[in-house]
Order: sequence, then C-alpha cells, then structure tokens
Amino acid sequence: MESPSWVNQLFQSIDAMDTNRFLSFINNDAQFRFGNAPPVVGKEAIGQAVDGFFASIKAIEHRLLDTWTHPDAVICQGEVTYTRHDNSHVTLPFVNVFGMKGNLVKDYLIYMDINPLYGSK
Repeated sequence: MESPSWVNQLFQSIDAMDTNRFLSFINNDAQFRFGNAPPVVGKEAIGQAVDGFFASIKAIEHRLLDTWTHPDAVICQGEVTYTRHDNSHVTLPFVNVFGMKGNLVKDYLIYMDINPLYGSK
C-alpha cells in the first residue's frame, strides 16, 4: 500500500538527521520507544534521545517495503541502512507503529533489534 505523504516526509527527516523537522511530526506529549529501550515521553525528551542516537552514527537511510493505514494508526515495514563512523554499513529490518492523535504521532514504536549496529563488524 502507498504510504501517506507525511510518512515519507517523516522518514526523509530522519534520513537527513534533522531532529527539528522530525519533531514537527510528533505530538507534544508523545511516547517514543526504540526496540527494547525504555519509552521516552514528551517532545523535548524525544528530541534529546533522537539527537543522541544521531550522534552515534554517521548516516541513515530507510527503505519502506509496505505500509498499512488504520483510522488511528499507521504501520510501516522496511529496511534501514546505518553507516557507522568507521564508514562500515549494516542493514536491518524494522516495523514502526505510529499511533495517531489528529495529524501528529502520539505513540512512536520501533520494533527492531538494534544490537547489530553496535556489535562487532
């Protein structure tokens, strides 16, 4: 299924490592959970977490494979390629679930195993 245009724009903001633009898609009291990490709540805290993650990598590129839309949620399946600071790459599968509140994301849930990014090469 074709992704809503805002989904593509959100992933473009992530791939550009543009935290401010990324946050424009997020509700002020949103919850953000990346894999098995504890949830982060609130736009400011989410911005700090995302900035910290961006600092740990050199680049990022998402490829969406499928998207499902529901009245209050959007689900995306894809692959993400990370470039480490040593210029090596790792590609990992992911599923994101976006719980919506109006036109903004209120629950941003990332289902993936991020450990290979930081593991041995």
